[in-house]
Amino acid sequence: MSTASEKSFPERLQAARQLRELSQSELAAKTGLQPSAISHFETGRRAPSFDNLKVLSTALEVTTDYLLGRVADPLMQGEVTDQLFRHAQKMSHQDLETLRSFAELLAKKQK
Repeated sequence: MSTASEKSFPERLQAARQLRELSQSELAAKTGLQPSAISHFETGRRAPSFDNLKVLSTALEVTTDYLLGRVADPLMQGEVTDQLFRHAQKMSHQDLETLRSFAELLAKKQK
């Protein structure tokens, strides 16, 4: 079995949909996409456009980074993450490097 970081887009989409306890039809209704499109995305027969990727991530309350395999945690979104991102946008490069180092230190502490 593959680890979370090795999952492909179709696997991650399906996992996020199941995490939210949605059927393919329910996700389609929530996104305005056709149920067949959701099926095609989950089987890997088609890849979503950038706009559809954003719609899917919003509906599933996960980041596009999760769906694309850049982060392993589907729940890495929310108020705290949004606040960190907003603050980071206002920081200097040096401050961002300090923040990155501090975050790395905290992450190592949790292991």
